[in-house]
Amino acid sequence: MSQPELNQQKMEEFGGRALDILNKAAVAVMMSVGHRTGLFDTLASLTPSTARQIADAAGLQERYVREWLAAMVTGNVVEYDSETRTYHLPPEHAAFLTRAAQTNNMASFAQVIPLISNVADDVVACFQHGGGVPYSSYKRFPEVVRELSTPTFDTLLVDKILPLVPGLVESLRQGIDVLEVGCGSGRAINVMARAFPSSRFVGYDLIREQIVAANAEAAAWGLSNARFEVKDVSTLEEKAHYDLVTAFDTVHDQARPAALLEEVAAVLKRGGNFLMWDIDASSELHDNKDHLMGPFLYAASCMHCMTVSLSQNGEGLGAMWGREKAKQMLATAGLVETQIHRIDEDPVSCCYVATKA
Repeated sequence: MSQPELNQQKMEEFGGRALDILNKAAVAVMMSVGHRTGLFDTLASLTPSTARQIADAAGLQERYVREWLAAMVTGNVVEYDSETRTYHLPPEHAAFLTRAAQTNNMASFAQVIPLISNVADDVVACFQHGGGVPYSSYKRFPEVVRELSTPTFDTLLVDKILPLVPGLVESLRQGIDVLEVGCGSGRAINVMARAFPSSRFVGYDLIREQIVAANAEAAAWGLSNARFEVKDVSTLEEKAHYDLVTAFDTVHDQARPAALLEEVAAVLKRGGNFLMWDIDASSELHDNKDHLMGPFLYAASCMHCMTVSLSQNGEGLGAMWGREKAKQMLATAGLVETQIHRIDEDPVSCCYVATKA
């Protein structure tokens, strides 16, 4: 069988793109290192400085800092003056790399790359034999998720996200019952409980260490209207008890997401609202080809979201289940009149608001 004739220009263009991908992947790993070591925060506070000065200011080893800086310079992240041998992080770059950047901190998101790479061998085995990789295999996962979600909860939840539900803020001020499923370390619940002391808040999560952290924060904040329990959210026992149920980036990770949504409908009072914060994408691959973070999200889904579900003999829904699938599953569960909202501060996520029929 004759081989098809190669398009030389197309081949060369892709060869260049493949090389670019490798370089950018390396930069992403180094961005993660820069975030975890505080180097970006240190650089943002300094005038142009030598590697020694930067290392001393950050309390780190100069030889490692110097090599990291070389990666950042060749990756066009940090500027370098060869005459003075000094390094500088432009404020325009710092706006996307430091903790002060809050939800715009891309260096914080870069932590996901080494996090999922650590389980690459296990995921490859799943490609060959099936099954999935459990949550327990993901070192630092609770820490990274908390760090990524905290800026959203601290800066956007009360002022931007909750007002998307008509009349909700006023109801919270007067006093209602709220449940969060898959609450993680509880930041969203605690932020809401502090803002609305007349309402009562409950958070459930399957991971004990997350619940311990959530209760500790609630105690530190002096909250008497927030509590947390270790519970499988696909088997809730309360019926028609809550006025509002929330889920932040958790439904698509579940072993049985359809069962979870049915439980949400069951625990809601009639006319109660379900607020689901999740990835803004289509359920159709061809509609996601130009997605702002398509490759990153599909990779994270394959390497984490989908496989942790499959590890529990689950459905493996994946992070990119999309708007069409989400609306269909919500309706099947008895959660209707779904509206999809977006906010400018987070172009990757959207807010589903559904009502119990």
